[in-house]
Amino acid sequence: MPKEVKLAKFAGFCYGVKRAVETAKKLKSENPDKNVFVLGELIHNTDVIEELESLGIKTINEIPEHGEGICVVRSHGESPEVIDKINAAGFELVDLTCPDVKKVQQKAIELAKDGYFVVIVGKAEHPEVIGINANARLWSDNVVVASSVEQLQSYEREIKAHKKVGVVVQTTQMLKTLNPIVEYLTSISKELHVANTICQSTAMRQSEAKELAKESDLMIVVGSKKSANTTHLAEILKNITKTIHIENDSELDDYKSIVNNSQNISITAGASTPQSVIEKVIEKIK
Repeated sequence: MPKEVKLAKFAGFCYGVKRAVETAKKLKSENPDKNVFVLGELIHNTDVIEELESLGIKTINEIPEHGEGICVVRSHGESPEVIDKINAAGFELVDLTCPDVKKVQQKAIELAKDGYFVVIVGKAEHPEVIGINANARLWSDNVVVASSVEQLQSYEREIKAHKKVGVVVQTTQMLKTLNPIVEYLTSISKELHVANTICQSTAMRQSEAKELAKESDLMIVVGSKKSANTTHLAEILKNITKTIHIENDSELDDYKSIVNNSQNISITAGASTPQSVIEKVIEKIK
């Protein structure tokens, strides 16, 4: 029987990533004689980083004492301290923080200013969460990051001592991570304010992929293993049907027998996966 291959509507670049990549390229084309640097990988995708490097857009991991040219803040956002360092080094700063991430930063600041004990639901080591945490901590020391109830339990005494608890969420997190934390906080706090800041693009991507998984005997998730939203997508789908997570079409060779034995295959991709990478995967399967 011929294989049926479906591609999710919400697959590939989200608005924030598309904006960051297009703006970085435009900056270089409009300023060919200027250095254009990005602090950290602009997005979690090797193909895109290599393409940017070929255009002369360089990734740096540390801010030099003296900088010349343009320094881009990527879509994950940064701490106020890092922004100050970029300016102090003499760079021309271009802030490409995703508008949805900015909203989380602003909400965390607002809660901290209003005297809430702030809980950031997310992975402490993720660059987006580092930025949110740093922004909130400018206004209060009562800020913690947790991705599970177990991690929060060590702060139970401090949380109980506070009248008000406020929650914000890393934009690429899952509802199944947020919900148990909210349930736990409800049981130990007097007043709880929850801002569900999971971005709409992430929520729609996850919701659509779950529906596709129910009618597929194989789901293929395309995108970087370093991308939070992509790995979360694969985690969710593994509970519904057979799922493989690949970075690009060359990795399909490792899953030949699984692909050959599947009739209904659906493909989705993370927010930092370019269309060209998705198309190569579809071509190879067909």
